[in-house]
Amino acid sequence: MQMPQPMSIPTYPPTAPPSSGGYPSNQPYPSSSGGYPPASSGQYPPSSGGYPPASSGPYPPSSGGYPPASSGPYPPSSGGYPPVSSGPYSPTSGGYSPASTGPYPPSSAGHPARNPYPSSSPYNAPGAAPQGHGYEGHRGPYGGVSYTNTGSGGQTSTRKRTPTVVPVNPFNPRADAEILRKAMKGFGTDEKAIISVLAHRSNQQRLQIAVEFKTLYGKDLIKDLKSETSGNFENLLVALMTPLPQYYAKELHDAMQGLGTDENVLIEVLCTKSNQEISIIKQAYESLYYRSLEQDLKGDTAGTFKRLMVSLCNAGRDESMNVNLEAARADAQALLRAGELRLGTDESTFNAVLCQRNWAQLQLIFQEYERLTGHDIEKAIKNEFSGDAEDALLAVVRSIKNQAAFFAKYLNKSMKGLGTDDRDLIRLVVTRCEIDMVEIKREYQAKYGESLADAIKSECSGDYGKCLLHLIGDA
Repeated sequence: MQMPQPMSIPTYPPTAPPSSGGYPSNQPYPSSSGGYPPASSGQYPPSSGGYPPASSGPYPPSSGGYPPASSGPYPPSSGGYPPVSSGPYSPTSGGYSPASTGPYPPSSAGHPARNPYPSSSPYNAPGAAPQGHGYEGHRGPYGGVSYTNTGSGGQTSTRKRTPTVVPVNPFNPRADAEILRKAMKGFGTDEKAIISVLAHRSNQQRLQIAVEFKTLYGKDLIKDLKSETSGNFENLLVALMTPLPQYYAKELHDAMQGLGTDENVLIEVLCTKSNQEISIIKQAYESLYYRSLEQDLKGDTAGTFKRLMVSLCNAGRDESMNVNLEAARADAQALLRAGELRLGTDESTFNAVLCQRNWAQLQLIFQEYERLTGHDIEKAIKNEFSGDAEDALLAVVRSIKNQAAFFAKYLNKSMKGLGTDDRDLIRLVVTRCEIDMVEIKREYQAKYGESLADAIKSECSGDYGKCLLHLIGDA
């Protein structure tokens, strides 16, 4: 008698396209013989129907497929980040990724939910070895890594990043979901229990908890959190529960809506992200708003600032970490001729150098510029530019010189003066606590003479302030 064969366990994301195209209708994720999106169709959604149905989006049919094959390094062949079609917050009909639609299946009892991020995403699981330039776009956002690179010119670059929020291990999303359910069930809310879970899990782990919560209780975790909390504490929890690419996309979108533009948000995001991160954020933006990020940037900015933002949005920076002393001297001389040695300013030269050269090479260019002129390139930018263009160029320079100090300055700006810009404060803490908050706190103390924790205590109260302190590791 022939023995039964062991059942094949599907993998996620799959590596090969299905022969018939799209997702099979009877399972939430592809079998080992299938892929997503189908390589043969050259567009998404596939013409044969596939997943999701063309009528439901999330991308407009007129776009001719998303992402297009020419859009850059993302998504990789192994699969890409699957944006949630209904936006950064859970849809009205149910939270993140209902079992019938993916983008990843809910966990079964006793097992952690599948990772919502593909292995190639910059928002990936911890433990990835640093590659290339070593900042978060190429090794996951968990920090704790120092890297050293010696280029062809003998120059060495070192940057250490240490997070205050790391993935908990062992991780039990079912147990966390039960804690959260108990904290919000019945009369009153146990805010301390909510903080103890959500402020001590990585973004990926929080998304897995949301899947487990819905699997166990048939309820959307974000909806429950919003109904049980309010004000800035509610806003902070929702930010923590939003996938990072969609969170950045929403912040960029809101910065350009209404009267005026919050240029500081555009500068903060586009001047500090890697090519891959920008590419993923652009795709999340288009999936949420049916418009390209570049299109909205062009419509809401002008002049030199617009050209700089569009260049950065193009995500075409060299990220090789190769450095060349002679090339750095040539670029420093070109910047000098484009600015201080002429009447007027050739903005295109500054734009080309600051948006194309890799970060290690730019460090060397800045050193050569100071050697040639006797003063820092920041002084030249202040003399040659003004307004938003000056702020953006200075942001590029400062984030390259010392990114922790750059974010410390932005944190201080969000809290100084009359009132607190809580939206900026929430974004900065939520997005940097898994990358380099230890270094940011050190720079904050050195520059402003008080700890970041003391600054937060003086500006933020209640559960909102307590949660922020947990996130920065000073609760």
